[in-house]
Formats: sequence, C-alpha cells, structure tokens
Amino acid sequence: MKFGPIPVADALGAIVAHRARTDEIVLKKGHTIQFSDIGALTRGGVREIVVARLEPGDIGEDEAARLLAMRLAGDNIRQDRPFTGRVNLHAVRAGLLLIDEEAAAAVNGVDEAITFATLAPYRAVAAGDMVATIKIIPFAVGGEALRRAMDAAGARLTIAPFRPLRVGVVSTTLPGLKAAVIAKTLEALRARLDIAGATMAAELRVPHEPGALSEALAKLAPRCDLLIVFGASAITDRRDVIPAAIEAAGGRVDHFGMPVDPGNLLLLGALGEKPVIGAPGCARSPKENGFDWVLQRILADTPPTRADIQRMGVGGLLMEIASRPQPRVTATPAEFPDDKPPARAPFAKQAIPADHG
Repeated sequence: MKFGPIPVADALGAIVAHRARTDEIVLKKGHTIQFSDIGALTRGGVREIVVARLEPGDIGEDEAARLLAMRLAGDNIRQDRPFTGRVNLHAVRAGLLLIDEEAAAAVNGVDEAITFATLAPYRAVAAGDMVATIKIIPFAVGGEALRRAMDAAGARLTIAPFRPLRVGVVSTTLPGLKAAVIAKTLEALRARLDIAGATMAAELRVPHEPGALSEALAKLAPRCDLLIVFGASAITDRRDVIPAAIEAAGGRVDHFGMPVDPGNLLLLGALGEKPVIGAPGCARSPKENGFDWVLQRILADTPPTRADIQRMGVGGLLMEIASRPQPRVTATPAEFPDDKPPARAPFAKQAIPADHG
C-alpha cells in the first residue's frame, strides 16, 4: 500500500487518510475520492491531500476484517458488518467464551496491521455481549499476511451455552449459624443460577456431621444434575466433614483447594456422574469468587479438571470480600499514624479466626 501526500488532481480513487475540509465539502478518513470531490477541493484552494492507495495483492481493511472474522467466529458467535476496518463479534447465546489462547496470540503475531482482541477465556457472557473485535490498523493489508493470520487462527471462538441444570443444595448447620445467613446464601446462589437458566430443584439442611450430610447427598442425587454443599464450617482438610460425607455416600473427591482468592477452600468431587461442589465460605457473598468460576464451567458443560483449577492462579487474585472472617488485609498503612501499627499481643494469646475461603 502506498501512503502519503499527492496532488489533488491525481487523487481519483485514492483513500482519504485524514479528514479534508473546505467551505463546500468535508471528506472523512477512509472516503474514496470521486471526480466531484476533486472539483470541490480544487475550488476550496486545496492543492495536496494525504491518501492511501492499494497495490496489487492488497486487501482493503473492511474486506480483510470480514474474511478474518469469518475464520474466527465459531458456534454461537455472530459477526457485525465491517466498518472502518473493524468487525465486532457477539455472543448469540448466554454461556462461557472458549478461546484458543495460543492461536489468538499467533494471529496477533503475524503482522502489526492485524489485531484481534477478546474477552478473557471462560468469561460468562449474555446473549448479545461483544466477545471479540478484529481491527485492521491501516487502510489495507497484504494478502499474504492475511492468509497467514487466517492459517494461524486455529480453533474458532465459540460460546459454550449454559444448560438449565437442576441443582440440589445441602446446607449444614451448627449452633450459632443463623437461618438468615443460610437464606442469604441461597438468595445469592439463585441469582447465579438465574444467569444460566438453571434452577434450585431441592434444598436440605442437616447437622454438620458426615452421616447426616451423606444421607442428604444420596437423597438429592437421583433428582438433581449438580449438588452443592454449603458448610457451616469451612473445609480445612480432605478428611473433614464434607469430603468424608461425599465418600461415605459412594462418591469421590477430585480436588481440594484452588489458587483463586477469595475461593481457596473449594472442593470439587462427584457422586456417580453428578458433580459435587463443596462451596468455600466466600460463596455466601454475591461478589465474584472462585466458586463462580467452577460453577459456571459446570453449568456450561466444560467442567474443570484438577489441572484446570491449578492453572487458575494467574488472574485469580480477585476483589476482597469485606464479610470474610479473615480478610487478606486487616488495615491499611494509612490507618496507622507515622506508618506504625498498634502494639499486638503475643501470638499465642491472639484469637485467630478460621479462613473461610
């Protein structure tokens, strides 16, 4: 592609690189110059204009963006019409965005003229949400560069749609756990399920002990697609109440703990073919936490493996939840005069609250 200033008289068919204005006419960037434009510019005293001209083998920005979008848009993705070298991609259905990250990086690595931006992998989206944009930076791109970008595209962007699963919930109880806390927990869960079109099919409350919880899980499993346990006390070990109850019911524990904070103390297992989530304490809050990431993956039929969970650490430091029993930071330096914290009692004398994940 040629780019630069040329005499107005020679600009027929060229692309305006920067807006040109006279009293008679305004030519916007990207406009293809016509005979009438040349006359208007000349009458306005304009003798030179900065333009771009395509050379053999070049593909215009809109067509290049359209072709690349067609290559990248997969299931449940629709593409807008190209405009100024850009095509936006949108979700057709609610679900999770699936991306081949290495392929996306490869597309961007082909040529600086070609850019491809997306939401983060496994981001939950609603129907109509923009999930990616393709932008050709100059007015045209070489055909060979575009072909290499299309070859590098790999697997297409897709939306894994949410499924209307029937969810069974068991809340364990201990003296001191208020019914209002459980009610708010279930309210937050319903809001999460509503986004996916899933429903809370059954709910039980039992004492926080393995036998009662095991019986409750076995009772709910036949009529539910997913089981979630909200413990009155956080899971602190694979031999704790919730994992012990899952195994006593004939199930298995696949993974305990995750590198997402809040959300560290999440447990993932199964009872037969039914996934079981031992929810961390932060799942009682409506704020985003590691529980959301695992729940959404299951609702979209892309359940995380142990390795998937272990890779969630990058980007896994989320916003603090003020209601956590043991927040990451209890006070900011600004709260201490002269940056000096208050005197503390010896460690052995302090009451340390349990981390509820």
